[in-house]
Amino acid sequence: FGHKETQGRVEVLLLRKLPLEGEVWECLVKRGKRLKKGTKIYFSPDLRAEVVGNGFGGGKRISFEAQGDFWQIVHKIGHVPLPPYIRGGKEEKIDKKGYQTIFARYEGAVAAPTAGLHFTPELVKNMEDKGVQVVSLTLHVGLGSFQPIRTQEVEDHRLEPEFFHISLPTAEAINAARKKGAKIFAVGTTVVRALESAADERGEIHSQEGMTDLYIYPGYRFKVVDALITNFHLPRSSLLLLVVAFAGKELIMRAYQEAIREGYRFYSYGDGMLIM
Repeated sequence: FGHKETQGRVEVLLLRKLPLEGEVWECLVKRGKRLKKGTKIYFSPDLRAEVVGNGFGGGKRISFEAQGDFWQIVHKIGHVPLPPYIRGGKEEKIDKKGYQTIFARYEGAVAAPTAGLHFTPELVKNMEDKGVQVVSLTLHVGLGSFQPIRTQEVEDHRLEPEFFHISLPTAEAINAARKKGAKIFAVGTTVVRALESAADERGEIHSQEGMTDLYIYPGYRFKVVDALITNFHLPRSSLLLLVVAFAGKELIMRAYQEAIREGYRFYSYGDGMLIM
């Protein structure tokens, strides 16, 4: 949270660092349409910023000037960007650890890949003791994952590109497992999109990093993933469409009806399901 020179309050969400000199970021700004190019924002004595242009989807491009280490300052004065359906977006102490998976390694995502929140170090160890091989990858969840589908036809919707990275050891492990006939379980829709983006037509994973705008909806032919662990998603979302594409509309609708009857929790801090 910061303020303008007029003392008006400004709420800024960091989305993506731009490949420019300095700390220039694509940001989402609450009521940001009022912010013109050149507007200065003050966050703390050692962090200020200036709006340098318009960004994607109504966002702003903001250049930050830090008196010290940028990330140290951000972690000190910043807040966990909780979805509004979690306590109205109000952060509690538990969220800095609770809204973070045990697999997280790198800065960059605007939200936690919530299927991973179900896993603890103890659970992963128990799985590995039973012969399950666990490998990791990176996909920085962007704002586009949460944008509702507003087009008349689902095919006309577009996703904002998101950064992903699949290491050589991860790619080799997945390819070796598939050759042995082992099943590939994806923990979350983010993993599905990263794997399917890195797979060729034969289903072989290639180590790579870059941006993906892969939009999966019914009719898509999955090349790698055999099973999916995922939470319950919002209606009219690309996440729900991916799940329907994977398992079929009838099965998913029955699963959601069962979840409602049994009082399952939905969305980020909610319950998950395994689809095989």
